[in-house]
Amino acid sequence: MSWVSVFAVYFILWWIVLFATLPFSLRTQDDEQDVTLGTVSSAPKGPHMLRAMLRTTIVSALILGAYYAVTRGLGVSFDDIPRIVPDFG
Repeated sequence: MSWVSVFAVYFILWWIVLFATLPFSLRTQDDEQDVTLGTVSSAPKGPHMLRAMLRTTIVSALILGAYYAVTRGLGVSFDDIPRIVPDFG
């Protein structure tokens, strides 16, 4: 893989991990017992986006590193996965 494709895969993986991990450690206004007038009680207490971005970056780097270690270090590829669907042809 070239560096451009590694960056493209990391970019897509980063966004997937962001939306997968965004609800973790989310505190609502109702949980904090501090509901701002004019908002719903299920609204987040604070955005905490920097923490979410750091967590997403670390998890994405670990996943991409594990993928790189398995494919380059161990030499495992998609061809090594046994056929699950029978060949009817």
